[in-house]
Amino acid sequence: MKSRTLPILILVLWSSAPLLWQLYTSFSTDQALVTPLAQLADRWTLEHYRSVISSNPPFFLYLLNSFFVGALSTLFTLLIALPAAYSLSKLSTAKSNIIRIILVGCALFPYVLLFLALLEIARSLSLGNNLFALALPYTALSQPLAILLLGSAFSSIPSELDDAARVEGLSLWNRFRWIYIPLLAPAIASTAILIFLFSWNEYPIALTWISDQSKLTLPVAMARIAGSSVHSVPYGAYAAATVLGAIPLIVLVIVFQKPIVSGLTSGAVKG
Repeated sequence: MKSRTLPILILVLWSSAPLLWQLYTSFSTDQALVTPLAQLADRWTLEHYRSVISSNPPFFLYLLNSFFVGALSTLFTLLIALPAAYSLSKLSTAKSNIIRIILVGCALFPYVLLFLALLEIARSLSLGNNLFALALPYTALSQPLAILLLGSAFSSIPSELDDAARVEGLSLWNRFRWIYIPLLAPAIASTAILIFLFSWNEYPIALTWISDQSKLTLPVAMARIAGSSVHSVPYGAYAAATVLGAIPLIVLVIVFQKPIVSGLTSGAVKG
């Protein structure tokens, strides 16, 4: 047992090293960051957090903007992906395999190549500086992965269950409400978290679509906080903003830990 503990501890430390370094940076004075091994009387400080929290507009407004866009894009994606994934699971094997290959190609396509075209669309339709509109490209970009994940989950449901529900006279809406959604709750939860994380962390589209300071999402706002300029980089303030921005995601993952793990591992073991 001890022989397994050491590799696990090494893996945990290796994985958590970036977060630990951000924590250290966020609480360190500028002098301590320049000379990390020196003995300094004033090594620790809360000034970086004060500068971030006291920013104008308030830093927590950026958190709310990111949460709003992430929640909206997650909702839109699931509303479209769930019926699409159900339809995909009902196709013949040959047709579904072709569509899955196309979806994989779309999911792997580097979306940053599209953001200039999306910017032109935003300009022509006057969608700039609109958080509701910002959720639309996130919804479109999240569809391939969401359909693939949910399609695999739908395929795991026995067809006899669907046939029995039809015999009982349940409509498609009632089958979704009473059968599919309860059975696929872990898969839906894990898919929703992945979509939300993508929307929360997305940068290029948010940078080009939003210029109003009060409507910036967190990744864009972090690039403009604490007086950053060409001549100085506030590493401590960046680290403090990173830590504060990661707290909602950590809480979200902890709260939904069981359905996420269950959804991601469903189908991994059969028999």
